[in-house]
Amino acid sequence: MAGLGTTRDEDRAAGRGVLLAACVSALVVNANTSAVTILLPAISADLDTTVSLLQWAVTGYMLVGAAVIVTAGAMGDVFGRRRIFVGGLILFAASCVLIALSGGAAGVIAGRMLQGAAGSTLLACGMSLLSVASSGAGQLRAITLWGAASAVGAAAGPLIGGLLADTVGWQGLFWIDATIALACIPLTLRTVTESRDPDRPRSIDLRGTMLIAVALVPLVLALSEGADWGWFSLPTIGCLAISLLGAAGFVAAERRAAAPLVDLKLLRNRVVVGSTLAILLVAGAINALMYTLSLYFQDPSGFGMSALEAGFATLPAAAAMIAVTPLITPLAVRIGTRQAVALGFGLAALGCAALGFVTASWSYAAFVLPLAVTAIGLGLANGPASAASTAAVAPAEVGQASGISNMARYVGGSLAVAAAATVSTAVSASRAAEGAPAADALAAGLSRSSLLLAGTALAGIALAVLMGRHRGEPDSALSRSAAAAAASHTIPTQPARHR
Repeated sequence: MAGLGTTRDEDRAAGRGVLLAACVSALVVNANTSAVTILLPAISADLDTTVSLLQWAVTGYMLVGAAVIVTAGAMGDVFGRRRIFVGGLILFAASCVLIALSGGAAGVIAGRMLQGAAGSTLLACGMSLLSVASSGAGQLRAITLWGAASAVGAAAGPLIGGLLADTVGWQGLFWIDATIALACIPLTLRTVTESRDPDRPRSIDLRGTMLIAVALVPLVLALSEGADWGWFSLPTIGCLAISLLGAAGFVAAERRAAAPLVDLKLLRNRVVVGSTLAILLVAGAINALMYTLSLYFQDPSGFGMSALEAGFATLPAAAAMIAVTPLITPLAVRIGTRQAVALGFGLAALGCAALGFVTASWSYAAFVLPLAVTAIGLGLANGPASAASTAAVAPAEVGQASGISNMARYVGGSLAVAAAATVSTAVSASRAAEGAPAADALAAGLSRSSLLLAGTALAGIALAVLMGRHRGEPDSALSRSAAAAAASHTIPTQPARHR
């Protein structure tokens, strides 16, 4: 009996270890993701480079994350989830050190791209570890805590980043993150049991991973530089052509792959397609909005806030998105997924359209309500769309559908940030060239980018129609945790069904 009790104690300790490692890593990754935009002006000033160049520290992170997140989960299934998770921790710590020691923009951007690979690996494998380490009520409890840690990290990131930037310097965030990641390694090795999926094909679709990058990088480059190059210039058209070829090559490769990143058969399901595109738009809108507002709040021609003040200034968005989380699933059950998604995008369009009227005379107080309404709308659209993307497929296809959704989050973030930054910069430069005061030119850029995001939200309403009729499942711990997790910037929504 004593031996049985010891075994149970060891199992409980191991379960707590898995939970701690997964939750801490999710919190750190999401805090890091949301903090970096707040840090860009400080990094720009310290390294004597432009914020527009450092935009690649944001878009590059998401581009690599989009290419890697599904592959990382597959590698965990084949080579061992604990092994790949620990590899992600090592890479994350190394990327933090590289960024903190960088003396120029190139080092920061390269480090952030490595972080995109590491962060997506930790999120994908962390969820897998939780899924195989527990079952039943214990699994629901673990995933609820994982979702809460992710949401708290996303909300706290700007505050932590701003505080560190104003006290010890922007490098402090990355030194702290590296320390936490390294501390998670012995915890993981000591408490987490290795696991694999013996039924999964052992081939990894690396060709598909590379082709995702070939399709996305030139597209983001064209969006970022097209205004300077000329939208019909040879470099812009060349980038778009390469992107199209990469996308066509990806489709062809997925048709032949033994274990494809994306099962193209799922794209015949209009609920999956509609919900995935809705997820892409939500991730794009929230990331682009936080990017443009963070820079506006800190610009001397805007409010001239410190990094910490800007972190507090963006808090209404995170607080509103988290506050609406408990209402998402009951509302979707009551009125239907399509109606909930359409309502969410309608609110987001209203909030962004209100920001489209911004002028240099606006005080910060004028931003609070539109910002909160936009965040509530995006949270309301995101939760049901995330649930529908996996509920509309067979149980054996849940992992694939979830992988497509997770990839869409990264793709949406990278494309929308690039597009919003381009519009804002181009309009501001044009108004300044016409002789407008710097404050008016800056406000005009924010206004136009906000209207772009309002148009994006309106497109989301059309996607809700594409999704067709689908009624959410009754409220449960898993659905609540999935909705909470989805309140973060770019994280997996629901666990894949692993052995």
